Amino acid sequence: MPAIEHNPIGLFPPYRNYSHAVEIKGGSTLLFISGLNGYLQDGETMPDSFEEQGNIIWQHIGTILKSAGMGYQHLVSIRTYLADPSYDEANVQLRIKYLADNKPALTVICCQLLDKKWKLEVEAMAAK
Repeated sequence: MPAIEHNPIGLFPPYRNYSHAVEIKGGSTLLFISGLNGYLQDGETMPDSFEEQGNIIWQHIGTILKSAGMGYQHLVSIRTYLADPSYDEANVQLRIKYLADNKPALTVICCQLLDKKWKLEVEAMAAK
């Protein structure tokens, strides 16, 4: 099921690697992915660096997508929570790395996360 990007004239240009909106037509499967953090499989170990946590999260997203018969190209919406705005550039680079040419709808929020060691949390929606 193709995703139709909506970046109409009259709106400001989208920031890097996302679309203002993504439309899905017809019958489709929707997958809602809860907010994920950078814990390793044991559920207790988490690296300290933003990049390592981010890579783990994106790998978790990939694993969930695969379990639903989908891939990163099926992501249509992403919401990222950053513990600090200084992580923005690294966050953009992670999206570029994992999403390639896919530009889903996107929101980035800077806020205090539940655990001080968390640098980011990512939730997503995919459609097929």
